[in-house]
Amino acid sequence: MLRIGRRLLAWILWTLAVVAISVVVFGAWQARWRIADLEPWHRFVPDDVRAGEVTPGFTFADYLKREAEVFAQVSAEIEARVPPEHRNASNRYYRAAGLRERMGHDWNRTTEFVPDGTPVAGALLVHGLTDAPYSLRSIGEALRARGVYALALRMPGHGTVPAGLTRASWRDWLAVVRVGARHVRQVAGPGTPLVLVGYSNGGALVTKYAVDVVEGSGDPAPDRLVLLSPMIGITPAARLSRPISLLSFVPFFEKARWLDVAQEYNPFKYVSGTTNAGFETYQLTRQVQSGVERLHEGGRGALPPILTFHSLVDATVSTAALVTRLYERLPENGSEIVLFDIDRTSGLMPFVRPEDLTLLSRLTDREPRRYARTLVTNAGPDTRVVVERHAPAGARTAVEAPLGLEWPEDVYSLSHVAIPFPVDDPLYGLEPGVTPYGSRRLGALSPRGEKAVLTVPVDTLMRVMSNPFYPYLERRLLEWVLK
Repeated sequence: MLRIGRRLLAWILWTLAVVAISVVVFGAWQARWRIADLEPWHRFVPDDVRAGEVTPGFTFADYLKREAEVFAQVSAEIEARVPPEHRNASNRYYRAAGLRERMGHDWNRTTEFVPDGTPVAGALLVHGLTDAPYSLRSIGEALRARGVYALALRMPGHGTVPAGLTRASWRDWLAVVRVGARHVRQVAGPGTPLVLVGYSNGGALVTKYAVDVVEGSGDPAPDRLVLLSPMIGITPAARLSRPISLLSFVPFFEKARWLDVAQEYNPFKYVSGTTNAGFETYQLTRQVQSGVERLHEGGRGALPPILTFHSLVDATVSTAALVTRLYERLPENGSEIVLFDIDRTSGLMPFVRPEDLTLLSRLTDREPRRYARTLVTNAGPDTRVVVERHAPAGARTAVEAPLGLEWPEDVYSLSHVAIPFPVDDPLYGLEPGVTPYGSRRLGALSPRGEKAVLTVPVDTLMRVMSNPFYPYLERRLLEWVLK
């Protein structure tokens, strides 16, 4: 019997090994033929900041110095050597195109929003995966106008070349967040509120930072958090990103490092994605979920109040994880989740995923919660005008209030990427008109024509990139920061 058991175990292990090897080889082989040809910006990896060099004595000034070195590397190795076939007006690395310069500021770099006079509060702004500080530009400007010192940090691997994300890790990003929080605390001064604002992957980072503070990291404690489309959970398939890239050291399989490769037309966001970045994000969300669970079960302290803005439908992150793995584990501390519904007049409700509608029903039921719930939704079944339906913590019913806003005619929902951008954003806005970027905003494009013609993903161009309810978001965010 023992011998049979050993044989069975050996057979199981052998089968698992064969399956694992098959997954790696198949993934690498598929990438070889599916992924577009790699360009210099997909191969050159700048010497960006790593967690190991962020010692207790590493300052914000040190980070800015290192950041300048990284951009100098990109200028010399990439921008000064763009191949002739890529010297066109839509290439972010072609200097003559001047895509970044047209905006009057290189929003790929760490940016400070310094108010007139003494700051009334301090805010650290952390962007998302493949993004740059540009994504929090409007919020930073709004905070500065209200007397808040805000710092929009560039995360390592971002803002330069997509290949930077083949090596960056969540530990690198978190180390820089800690440096930024210390700096904001120092500039804002003692006794003023310290608020952390995280967008997408940045939402996971600031939540992880807050968990670590409660567990004794010694870093400045945030008074409140603001999360925008936070990456609290993503698909478990992301864990396969790392195994698929195992053969990428072989030149024939170098494309295995990439989930997708496309023309880099966006001056402040990568279009190409790496397997490493997907895996690191998955690891980060696991860290966040386990940390929140420890605080929930251990009674060793609690996270600060959290205000979240999120679209009911989100193809990038899990809305359900936000509710079940974060909000349902918070104490009654004044936290609130604001959910943007689907346009009920669009005629597309029959095509919405059942799990999204189930989640909405759960969040809008009459059961009391330890956190407040707000739904931005149609005032009625026949109008695009929206209202706020707010249920305070512990309440069973919601109170309705007008917002003076409505759904644009051709938009049926928000998206993961749209939340922090107003409709007049120079790059992502829905409103037409001449902008610093060019004659058409990326967010106003609605391509129609033959398929398989464009060199960039059509679904990316068609995704709504700005938020028609941004004025409401900005008002609520400012109230939260300054209360």
